[in-house]
Amino acid sequence: MVARAGHRLNVTLDGERAAKLSRLAERTHTQEGTLARSLLSQAIDEADLDARHVVELLDGIPGAFERAQLGLEQARKGRTISLDDL
Repeated sequence: MVARAGHRLNVTLDGERAAKLSRLAERTHTQEGTLARSLLSQAIDEADLDARHVVELLDGIPGAFERAQLGLEQARKGRTISLDDL
């Protein structure tokens, strides 16, 4: 994927992290989306792109493998949305 200015990405947080983001935004008098963008940008800037570290990071996400397998199953069954339609 080629990065471009103003690329929109929707992220879903679990309840605990969404609540924490909400509290942080309230304390800093900032919109949740603005704060989330800033935090995500910082995390991306600090991320190590070495493949070994990326695998370790992915392995640490609870349920990531299962969700990836579900995505593959959905794709095989044609239950997908074209990127052009997003």
